[in-house]
Amino acid sequence: MRKKKIFLSLLMLIFSLIILVGTAGAAEMSLEIGIMPAVDSAPILLAREKGYFAEEGLEIKIDVYTNAVNRQTALQTNALDGAMTDLIAFVNNVNNGFPVKITTSTDGSFPILVSKDFEEKEEVNIGMMEVSVSNFLSEQFLGDKYKLNKTFIPAIPARLEMVKSGQLEMAVIPEPLASTAELQGLEKRVYKNEYDFMPEAMIFTEKALAEKDAAVKAFHNAYNKAVREIQQDDSEAREVLIKSLGLPEKIKNLIAMPKYHLTRVPTEEYLNRVISWIEKTDGSQIDIDYNQVVEGKYSSQ
Repeated sequence: MRKKKIFLSLLMLIFSLIILVGTAGAAEMSLEIGIMPAVDSAPILLAREKGYFAEEGLEIKIDVYTNAVNRQTALQTNALDGAMTDLIAFVNNVNNGFPVKITTSTDGSFPILVSKDFEEKEEVNIGMMEVSVSNFLSEQFLGDKYKLNKTFIPAIPARLEMVKSGQLEMAVIPEPLASTAELQGLEKRVYKNEYDFMPEAMIFTEKALAEKDAAVKAFHNAYNKAVREIQQDDSEAREVLIKSLGLPEKIKNLIAMPKYHLTRVPTEEYLNRVISWIEKTDGSQIDIDYNQVVEGKYSSQ
């Protein structure tokens, strides 16, 4: 009887270990990420729609944030493994000691919306966030064309309303929200990016990179599958953006889609350009080692 009890106990222990190992393995192949309602999320949303994450054995939860502060809080509390962000926010976060790394650049689109009654002149009143990608790109796109009288308005809906009402002549608004405003009668101007990168990226916490390497690798593999498909034909990506972000069907062919790239990290030169702009804009002192904040092993280029 005693031998039988020992055997049953051992058997139960073995089953428990099998369950624990299986649970741990499942956790390692799962990710929760945060994205913004922007066109650089298209490869991620398409990869989910087409089952590319599942093909890689990855279970993924994708949360859409309309508020960057809430996304940031979720990252800092480890509620998220990774997120889409802009390089300006990323640099400030890392400089303040937040342990995250860039794993790939992403490709966004930031048109300039122009009020209905705007007449060309040397000075323009333009809305944006202060130390932000919208401010950075306003100078890149418009700095040699106009003198910019900047009004800092963090909330995008408020920015849009001020352009509609004529209180602002221009505003920097990301796609696809810019196209919804175009439907309402505002002029949308799309400017060519003079650099090879946009100031946006996918980042992961150092905790996720250390504990979920296989899952992060699977994420980037699926991302690349979606990008290759978009490079051939972006029509399905447009449809996925409309459906996933709850946008009006009428903007489908209005969206200024960017050129999507396979996974790649920004160059040190480009990141330093962003850092220099931040230091000039808010008077901060930034000390960041490029090799400590960029993880290039998931890059396909």
